[in-house]
Amino acid sequence: MLLLAPVAALLASAGWATGIVLAQRPARALGAFEFTRVQLVSCFGILAVICTVLGLWQSVDWGFWPAFVVSTAIGIFAGNLAMIACLRRGGPRRTELMLALKAPIIGAMAFVWLGEIPHLSDLLGAAVALAGIALAILFGTDARSKRDTLEGSLLVVIMLGLLATGCMALGFLVLKPALQAGLDPLAASAVRLGGAALIISVIGLWPSAIFRSEAEMTPSLLAQTILPGFIGYVLSSSLLLFALAHFDAGIATVLASLSPILVIAIVGLRDRLIPPWPAIVGAALAVLGSAIIVLA
Repeated sequence: MLLLAPVAALLASAGWATGIVLAQRPARALGAFEFTRVQLVSCFGILAVICTVLGLWQSVDWGFWPAFVVSTAIGIFAGNLAMIACLRRGGPRRTELMLALKAPIIGAMAFVWLGEIPHLSDLLGAAVALAGIALAILFGTDARSKRDTLEGSLLVVIMLGLLATGCMALGFLVLKPALQAGLDPLAASAVRLGGAALIISVIGLWPSAIFRSEAEMTPSLLAQTILPGFIGYVLSSSLLLFALAHFDAGIATVLASLSPILVIAIVGLRDRLIPPWPAIVGAALAVLGSAIIVLA
């Protein structure tokens, strides 16, 4: 189980990296609100069917309802709206840089709230991995990549990124006691998505232009919207929740924050550009740090 937890966190990284690259185009086409609404409603439907077929609803202890509310309203609804807005304005590289801060934020929260104290080797590995992530993101995309452009103010991108990171960190960590009490990660994701889908659907009834789609929905655009949502909300979030239940929260999140390295590789392959050497060095450091955590 100790080995499965870090592996699950690493797989979550791979999922988020793929999802965030796939999400950029439909997010810019639909707008943050409509993009998020379609993803939440569709992914909740998928997870509800999975949990019903597998009988996972029985693991839900509604005595933890305050944690479910916080995780839903803050972690998913507020956090993902801020993340999509950050992605639309700053592109995948800058968004991933901000989301990488989730690891130290969760680590600090876990220390204060849950009293978790990671081993020295884990702290060393986390520091090396985070340094590699920062180096890779800061210098990881060639200026010729036309799909990693900044739209608007960098300060706005930073503020949106910090808001998204803080909300998501709290949304995941607040569920750890419920997960340790036996809550299945898939059922946890379903509860979170169901609540968030309800909130955003009710808000979407308000007759305001800000809640309307910025493009006409087509079958192709719908599929492009649902796919990254399934990868991120259903697969990666459930994998991270599993890792949080069986591993130190801060260290598990470091391993789940390696997606920027993979984003750089995916963007490079997509745009047929070789990453700059600092990105390669950063990737090597991230791998080294992860190895220290997993093997120590």
